[in-house]
Amino acid sequence: MNEIDKKILSILQDNADIPIAELSKKVNLSATPCWARINKLYKQGYIKKKVAVVDRLKINLPIIAFVQIRTSQHSMNWSKRFIKAVTEMEEVVEFYRLSGTVDYIFKVLVPSIEKYNEFYKKLTDKIDFSEVTSSFSMEEIKYTSNLPLNYT
Repeated sequence: MNEIDKKILSILQDNADIPIAELSKKVNLSATPCWARINKLYKQGYIKKKVAVVDRLKINLPIIAFVQIRTSQHSMNWSKRFIKAVTEMEEVVEFYRLSGTVDYIFKVLVPSIEKYNEFYKKLTDKIDFSEVTSSFSMEEIKYTSNLPLNYT
């Protein structure tokens, strides 16, 4: 990946709908080579897909909860059941396995604390944990889907 590819990715991260003519001007290429580079970035897996970033507040999802899970169970069977249960819950938008004292963390979007309580009950009915801790966002300070490109 060279500097032109990075510039293309940077621009596409801000606006994936930019017309190819406009994008090619911004990176000082003609349209055909610019299009070829974009296709190559797709084929090489740098670009996974184009999406619309939806405003969560416009669709009534003001509550952000970060759920931390600690478990004493680490068997493959338990992990598979747990991962399946969590990934099937549409309220979960991010999900990670961690090192350290917390085993898993996931981000949940819901319209209200009451709906979070329903989510929590549904989660705890599906699988056993040692400890579940929920923290609620007071303020979203930074949100971006743009990835840093200076490490490639």
